[in-house]
Amino acid sequence: MRIGELAQRSGFSRDTIRFYEQNGLITSTVGDSETNSYRKYKDDCLVWLEFFAGAREAGMSVADLRSIVEANAESCDREAARAVVLGKIEELNERADQIGNAIRFLENTLSRLG
Repeated sequence: MRIGELAQRSGFSRDTIRFYEQNGLITSTVGDSETNSYRKYKDDCLVWLEFFAGAREAGMSVADLRSIVEANAESCDREAARAVVLGKIEELNERADQIGNAIRFLENTLSRLG
């Protein structure tokens, strides 16, 4: 499919799709026509884009996403991708603990201020 169809089917803008492609997260190939430079995207790009949307909303960086994509592309190594995801879960749990501590500190400060 071409970028316009991918954009329509995924709900992402063409610019966002190009951003992910420029960052090595999805790929395209040159189309069949010799008269234009249209790119073709595989159907699995839809799956990846859906994953990226959720992952970005969850706070994962482009570097995190690249680690998962690269782990999958090298040999469909689910264990390597799994390790990246587990590492991110651990990192987020640590940040949640820090945020909880900050909230408790501020609440204690408020109660002392009256």
